[in-house]
Amino acid sequence: MVTTLDDTKRNAIAVKLASLKALQQLVIENEQSLLTQGLDAEIADRIRNFIKDDEKNLGILETVIGQYGIQAEPKQNVTQFIEKARELFKGSELSLYEKVSQHELLKHQVVMSGLIVHKAAQKVGADVLLAIGPLNTINFENRAHQEQLKGVLEVLGVRELTGQDADQGIWARVQDAVAAVSGVVGSAVTQNSDKKDLNIQDVIRLDHNKVNTLFTELLQSNDPQKIQEYFGQIYKDLSAHAEAEEEVVYPRVRPFYGQDNTQELFDEQAEMKQVLDQIKGISPSSSEFKDRVRQLMEAVGDHIRQEESTMFAAIRNNLSSDESEQLATEFKAAKTKIQEKLGVVSESNV
Repeated sequence: MVTTLDDTKRNAIAVKLASLKALQQLVIENEQSLLTQGLDAEIADRIRNFIKDDEKNLGILETVIGQYGIQAEPKQNVTQFIEKARELFKGSELSLYEKVSQHELLKHQVVMSGLIVHKAAQKVGADVLLAIGPLNTINFENRAHQEQLKGVLEVLGVRELTGQDADQGIWARVQDAVAAVSGVVGSAVTQNSDKKDLNIQDVIRLDHNKVNTLFTELLQSNDPQKIQEYFGQIYKDLSAHAEAEEEVVYPRVRPFYGQDNTQELFDEQAEMKQVLDQIKGISPSSSEFKDRVRQLMEAVGDHIRQEESTMFAAIRNNLSSDESEQLATEFKAAKTKIQEKLGVVSESNV
C-alpha cells in the first residue's frame, strides 16, 4: 500500500483551503447582493470590479486546491457561519453601512486565512509551499479590496448619520493605500489583466513544478519513511495529472498537435503508470528504490519538456485565451474528480 503525505498537518491545510474557498464564494454572493441595494454609481462600479477580481480569484483558489492534491470539506463551524452570514446579509436587519462593514470584516477573515495557509506551508514542505504559491494573488487582491472598502464605509457612514455626502478626498487616500500595497506585492495573474483564470499551460506547469520538487525532496532524503511518503505523493499527483490530461487535454489538442505527437504523450504516460506501480512494490530502504525513482524522474522530465515546448506552442498558436482558460477549467474539474476517486479526500472535522 502506498503511504502518502496526507498526515495531520497536510489534512489541516486542505480543510483550511476548503474553508477559504467557501468564504470566497460568500464574498462574491455578498457583493452581488450589494449591487441590488441602491448604491451610487461610483460605489457600484467599485463593487463590480471587486466581483470581477473575486471570480478570477475563486478560479485560482480552485487551481491551488487541485494542485495541493487533497480534496476536503470546510470545517463545520465555517459552514455554519456562512449560513448565518448569508441569512443576515440578505435580510433587512442591517443597514447598508452595516452590511458593507460586515463585508469588510469578511474580506479581512479571508486575507488572514490565506496568509496563515501560506505561513503554515513553509513549515510542512517545499512541495506544499509551491502548490499554494498562487494563493498570494488572492491575499493581495482581498487586501487591496479592504482598503477600498474603508473608503466606501466612510462615505456610507457619513451619509447614514448626516444625510450628506462625505468629503470625496477619501478616495484619494484609499488609492494611496492601494498603491502602497501594490508596491509590495503584485499579482502577475489577475492585476491589470482581463484573464478570468489561469490558462491550461499555467495549470499544467504548476503540476510539473510540484512533482519536480517532490522528486528532489525524495532523492535528498535518507529517511525510509519520508522517502515512502514522498513517493506516495508523487504517485497520487502523477496519476491524477495523467488521467486528467488524457481525459481533457490530449483529445482537445490532437487535431492541431498531430496524431503522432499526441499518441506519443499517451504512450509515455502509460509507461509512467507501469513504472509507478512497479516502484510501489519495492522497499524504500533498498538502493533499487531510488535508482528506479531516478529513472522515473528522467522519463517524466522528458515528457515535461515535450509538453512545455511543442505542445504549449501548439496551444498558443491554435487556441484563443478564452479557449485556453476554459480548457484549464475543464482540466481542473476532471482532476478534482480523479483525486476524489483516488481517495485523497480529507475529513471536514480535522
